[in-house]
Amino acid sequence: MPLRFLTAGESHGPALVAILEGLPAGLPVDVEAIHRDLARRQRGLGAGPRMRIEQDQVEILGGVMEGQTTGAPIALRIENRDHAKWRGQEIPPMTVPRPGHVDLAAAIKYGYRDLRPGLERASARETAARVAVGALCKQFLAAFDIQVGSYVVQIGPVRADLPEDLPYPLRFERAEADPVRCPDPEASARMQEAIAQAVREKDTLGGVIEGVALGVPPGLGSHVHWDRRLSARLMMALGSIPAVKGVEIGDGFALAARRGTEAQDGIFREGDLLVRRTNRAGGIEGGISTGAPIVVRVAFKPIATTLTPQPSVDLSTGEPTPTRYERSDFCPVPRACPIVEAMMAFALADALLEKLGGDTLAECQDRFRCLRGARLSDLTLEATPRCFWP
Repeated sequence: MPLRFLTAGESHGPALVAILEGLPAGLPVDVEAIHRDLARRQRGLGAGPRMRIEQDQVEILGGVMEGQTTGAPIALRIENRDHAKWRGQEIPPMTVPRPGHVDLAAAIKYGYRDLRPGLERASARETAARVAVGALCKQFLAAFDIQVGSYVVQIGPVRADLPEDLPYPLRFERAEADPVRCPDPEASARMQEAIAQAVREKDTLGGVIEGVALGVPPGLGSHVHWDRRLSARLMMALGSIPAVKGVEIGDGFALAARRGTEAQDGIFREGDLLVRRTNRAGGIEGGISTGAPIVVRVAFKPIATTLTPQPSVDLSTGEPTPTRYERSDFCPVPRACPIVEAMMAFALADALLEKLGGDTLAECQDRFRCLRGARLSDLTLEATPRCFWP
């Protein structure tokens, strides 16, 4: 069975809920680890005032008994503390769509008489449920020594300059100690000033997050169907995050400017091992993991809600009307790191379960130990002519 999840709930409704189906039985669940990722999602320079209201905690309603998964769907609930201010209140009409948001598109699609239903569901508040789901997927991956982390490499026009030999675990560690989750201290200082400048000018900024998965074995995903390619699954998962407008794997778009001899990762033999000394492909070739770190970059557009009004039309009167401000972030990028990690972890956990099968964690681990690696001794190629289509 494929791993899948659903979320439900609105930004200012009573709660967010999620159901995660497909994790095997016997996985120990660390609830505090879920809470730590939820707290990470609420921290970061550029966050809006709501982050001072919510203190997200998850309640597990099903699928976990005696601290372990049972193999049944896992039900999660996260309370919206801000709902108390909205319950029983008449809310002023919202009839002026904001450019860059779902407001107008959702009204056209669903025939809403007020724009708020689109706003409420499309809000990035929904990603709190994804982070909780992703935290469970991280715990599953950790049982196979697979680690997922991330850090900010760009905010607005400011780019980090990270040495290629800076180890990924150190990048993760430095990012978590930084206000904008950037492991480059000099770039971090300039990013912080760029955010401060945007706040002063009543504007917003986007940026780029680099996500990395370490310890992923070769052989996840497949080249035989378009929707089983690991690259496509990661792109879909990451592209579904609100405000994401681009996803690249490895050197991504930079490869388009190179010649073929400069764009690949050569294969070398070191004893029994087949190794790559570069990782331009970002750990995926032909839709299948190679065993190298899986590296993705995710581009977030600037938040569309700005203190500076933007041109729009009041849909109730047809008159040109500037947008009205709805509480939002000035820069969502630093606190989006755990969201990127969550969606990466989900896609990788799904691909790993597809590869391993098994109803229990112990079964999965037994099968994991038998996986082929990038070793000559694991391959059975024969240098003999073959007639493939007699």
